[in-house]
Amino acid sequence: VYADSAYRGDHFGKAVIAKGGTPRIVATGMWGRDEAEIRTRLNAWNQPIQRIRGRIEKIFRTWKRSYGLRRMRWWGLAKAGVQIRLTAIAYNMKRGLQIIAAAG
Repeated sequence: VYADSAYRGDHFGKAVIAKGGTPRIVATGMWGRDEAEIRTRLNAWNQPIQRIRGRIEKIFRTWKRSYGLRRMRWWGLAKAGVQIRLTAIAYNMKRGLQIIAAAG
């Protein structure tokens, strides 16, 4: 599970591990003596995580900006799930057309 530093607590990490996942949470600080070494270790840990998260967050940003997901249209978990699924279908169809058009 890729997450930002808001999910750094033990509770979240243990819950992910209990479900069989691996928590990949962005680190914001480490204790150590050498600042250059700390910065190197932080970059080594965070870079692969941020690369994946950047691709995922781009999709969520597009959904919020262009597809109206700043707010849920309907009340209830089931209807909200339908709205998200319909948004995903619309996004994937549009993205598929863009890929086909770029290919030739």
